[in-house]
Amino acid sequence: MRLSCATLIALTILSAHPSFGDATASACGPGAAPAVHCTPTPGGSAGVSTVHYRTAAISGVNVFYREAGPADGPVVLLLHGFPTSSHMFRNLIPNLAHRYRIIAPDYPGFGQSDAPDRNRFSYSFANYAEMIDALLDQLGAKRYAMYVMDYGAPIGYRLAIKHPERVAALIIQNGNAYEEGLGEAWDPIKAYWKEGTEERRDALASLVSLRSTKFLYTDGVGDLTRISPDNWVYDQALLDRPGNKDIQLDLLYDHATNIPLYPAFQAFFRERKPPTLILWGKNDKVFAEAGAHSYLRDLPDAELHILDSGHFALEDQLDVMAPLISNFLDRTNERR
Repeated sequence: MRLSCATLIALTILSAHPSFGDATASACGPGAAPAVHCTPTPGGSAGVSTVHYRTAAISGVNVFYREAGPADGPVVLLLHGFPTSSHMFRNLIPNLAHRYRIIAPDYPGFGQSDAPDRNRFSYSFANYAEMIDALLDQLGAKRYAMYVMDYGAPIGYRLAIKHPERVAALIIQNGNAYEEGLGEAWDPIKAYWKEGTEERRDALASLVSLRSTKFLYTDGVGDLTRISPDNWVYDQALLDRPGNKDIQLDLLYDHATNIPLYPAFQAFFRERKPPTLILWGKNDKVFAEAGAHSYLRDLPDAELHILDSGHFALEDQLDVMAPLISNFLDRTNERR
C-alpha cells in the first residue's frame, strides 16, 4: 500500500498517453501531435527535433517505439535496460536526431508495449531479440549502430551474432558481455539460476520494489539534484501492474541463458571489430567497472570513458555523454 499514491499519480499521467490502455493506439495516427523537444545540441546552438511515438504489431504483440530524425539518416538503435524503457533515452534522442534516424523500442512487459500474460508469451532474451529483429525489418532498418545498456546488451548482441553485417557501430553503456562484469549483486540471482526454487525466486522479489528502483537511479550519483524523481515513479507504476512482478522474475531467471553466449558475443567483437564507444558509470553496483575494461581484450581500439556515475549514467552525465556519442557517430559515419 505504500506504493499506491505514487502509482496512482503515475498511472494518471500514463493514462493521458495516446497508447495507454489501448494496444492499437499510435501517436502517428490521424490528429495525433508528436512531441517537440528544444534542446542544446552538442555544438551549443539550440536545435529542434520531433519525436514520434509509434506502435508496431509484432507476432500479435503491440511493440511501442520512439522514432526521430531523418527517414534516410543512418540508423541508431537504442536498447534500454531494467527496469525502465525507451523513456531512459528521452533526453539523448533530441541530441542525435538532427542527423540520425533514432529507433528506441520498449520490450514487451516494459514501458508502453503490451504485457501479455506470461502463460501465453515467452518472456525471454531470445524472444526479445527476435521481436526487435522483426521490428527493424518492418521499419526497413538493415544497418544500424546500437546503443546497448543492461538488458539491451544481450538483446543487441544476439542480434549482432545473427546479423553481424548489419552492425555499423556499438555504443556500450553499463551493458555486460564478460563474467568479470557480474559482481556480488548477482550472487542471489546466480543462486536462483542454480536451484530455480520458489524460495530462491521469492528472495528476488525486492528487486522490483520501489526501494530498488530508486536505488538504481540514485546510487553512485554525486549530485542527486540532477536525478528526476519522475524516473522511479514512472518505472514503478509499470512494475506494479498486475502480473508484472512475475514477468520480471521470469526474465531474471532467463538471464542465465545469456552467459553461455558470452564467448559468441566476444567472437563477434574480435572478428567484426565494429567501431565501439564504451561509456561506463563506475559506481554501478549491478555491472562492475571490470566489465567495461574486459571489452578491450576483444576490442582493443574501442574508445573507453569511465564516468563518475551509477547505473543510469544518462540521468546525470548527459552533458558529458551526448557530445561523446554524437562525435563518435559522426566520425564513424565519415569513415563509411
